[in-house]
Amino acid sequence: MKKMIFIFLKVIGILLGVLLLYVLFAYLLPFIEISEKKTNDSKNIPIYIYTNGVHTDIVMPVKNDIKDWSEKISLKNLKSQKTDYKYVGIGWGDKGFYLDTPTWADLKVSTAFKAAFWLSESAMHCSFYNEMNEADDCKKIMISERQYRDLVKFVDAKFEKDANGNYIFIKTDAVYADNDAFYDANGTYSFAYTCNTWSNDALKAAGQKSAYWTASDYGIFLHYK
Repeated sequence: MKKMIFIFLKVIGILLGVLLLYVLFAYLLPFIEISEKKTNDSKNIPIYIYTNGVHTDIVMPVKNDIKDWSEKISLKNLKSQKTDYKYVGIGWGDKGFYLDTPTWADLKVSTAFKAAFWLSESAMHCSFYNEMNEADDCKKIMISERQYRDLVKFVDAKFEKDANGNYIFIKTDAVYADNDAFYDANGTYSFAYTCNTWSNDALKAAGQKSAYWTASDYGIFLHYK
């Protein structure tokens, strides 16, 4: 019995140690900034980072000479059925979080457990906007065409595609509004790679300022005050 108790306490101690290390790294690592890559190219394409307080999205023009996102993210899949949106925000994350947890108040223990330990699928959340307004939750970044191509390549690679190369639409009523839709994604969410980690990596791919690593939206916006 004593041996069982010792093993139990040892396991608990290890788990608490891992948790404390995670909290420490999650707090400290975002302060380490990855600098913007220097370029002499003209920065003429606006993108935005936008957070709803839980998930961070990368917001881009719906259509320009480089990419027309509406070709694969069909506007017909939106409840609004509008076709004149100017911007599309795209975020990657755990499918359970996206479909069942629009705010932290909706978070379930089962959803969090599955997400933290690589036990569920991932999804892309796509939201369309007529305009973007800079605020504490929305920051504008001007990037070059070459940087935008790199960003598009990074974002496109995260979408799961069918045999014809089309994005796979998730039919659900669990949308946040009439301007968004969900698509299947590649990769698995975990406590080590969250939706905000992905957005931070998207900024890295585009050669923009970013955190060394972050699990939260704060770690991203910290570098865009």
